[in-house]
Amino acid sequence: MTNLPFRTHYLFPAALASLLFLGSLRIVLDNLQNSHHTCAFFRPLSGGYRVIRPPIRVSDEETIKDGCNIFEGKWVQGNGSYPLYTEESCPLLVKQVTCQKNGRPDSSYQKWKWQPDGCNLPRFNALKLLEILRDKRLMFVGDSVQRSMFDSMVCLVQSVIPEGKKSLRRDPPRKIFRAEEYNASIEFYWAPFLVESISDHATNHTVMKRLVRLDSISNHSKQWEGVDILVYESYVWWMYKPTINVTYGDLGHVEEYNVTIAYKIAMETWGKWIEASINSQSQKVFFMTMSPTHLWSWEWKNGDDGNCFGESEPIQRPYWGTGSNLDIMGIVKDVLGKLRVDVRLLNITQLSEYRKDGHASVYGERKGKLLTKVQRSDPKNYADCIHWCLPGIPDTWNEILYAVLLQDYRVS
Repeated sequence: MTNLPFRTHYLFPAALASLLFLGSLRIVLDNLQNSHHTCAFFRPLSGGYRVIRPPIRVSDEETIKDGCNIFEGKWVQGNGSYPLYTEESCPLLVKQVTCQKNGRPDSSYQKWKWQPDGCNLPRFNALKLLEILRDKRLMFVGDSVQRSMFDSMVCLVQSVIPEGKKSLRRDPPRKIFRAEEYNASIEFYWAPFLVESISDHATNHTVMKRLVRLDSISNHSKQWEGVDILVYESYVWWMYKPTINVTYGDLGHVEEYNVTIAYKIAMETWGKWIEASINSQSQKVFFMTMSPTHLWSWEWKNGDDGNCFGESEPIQRPYWGTGSNLDIMGIVKDVLGKLRVDVRLLNITQLSEYRKDGHASVYGERKGKLLTKVQRSDPKNYADCIHWCLPGIPDTWNEILYAVLLQDYRVS
């Protein structure tokens, strides 16, 4: 065989190595192109490379117009675009909210869309939200109503995440949903009064006499530290009676306070922690207003002595129920208005007031068990007109939250 020049002996291995490198690079680029992620490219670093993802695109149609109040509007038919998911497509839903599986005969409550006056809410896009949440924690804090908002958000995003790349675990008083490829978590934290109380156990919290510590929040707040997006809510548990037992300073001294006075002090305690602990440059804080109840149908139907049971359509006229306390609403606005840290109000009360049809009614649970046939036949005493079916109203709350986060993302 003819002897090749010395340099030629080394050209074949070099060429082979180049071909192998280019082939590997092509495979990586093809995988990225076929991935459901936003297209990415590589930037060299000392010791390796890191992925640089271009910003997600936010179109003009996804932008809330200046001056548009997204909390004012009306409910319209979704024309086949709702619900955004189904009970079957979200196996993570709990029995308390799966009204269809629990026997509700109609599904019309799932098909309404909130239409703000003068603008449109952007269509919920799970991939865009997950990109916004990349390397972040979103935490919902509050009671079982707030937990339904967490459940809704999980259902809205989980279908676009491949099996094996998502998980849901219970770590009382938290529930944690993880989207592994995004290094993102959606969490719920049980704190029905925001401040500490004897009802803080995540599952065993039903007590005959409610007692809150109006000046103490540290057991809860250590779980909130460093969370990127916090969404708070606290209302229904305060409304059990006109008065509530409290301690303030001295744990051995229990007093009975008017609920509105106690609520104001509790909110001020929470507000002090917000001011001392939240970095507005890196964290976002939201506060949800009251989730309304529909306990007395005479409020929207003259002479009727029922409740939300059997209702199948929204209220289509101006309406404010007696279950929504204007004093509490005023306290929330007053406390938030005085904070030196930006906490944005998600005013879902009025838009939810119209939805007398969206409650679990007799198609939910009581004390962890589905209602019996005998109990379902007595809706006057057993209908749940506090909690909501899913899919349902809490999905709209999350659409609004998504719209605000998308707006923030665009202008950042």
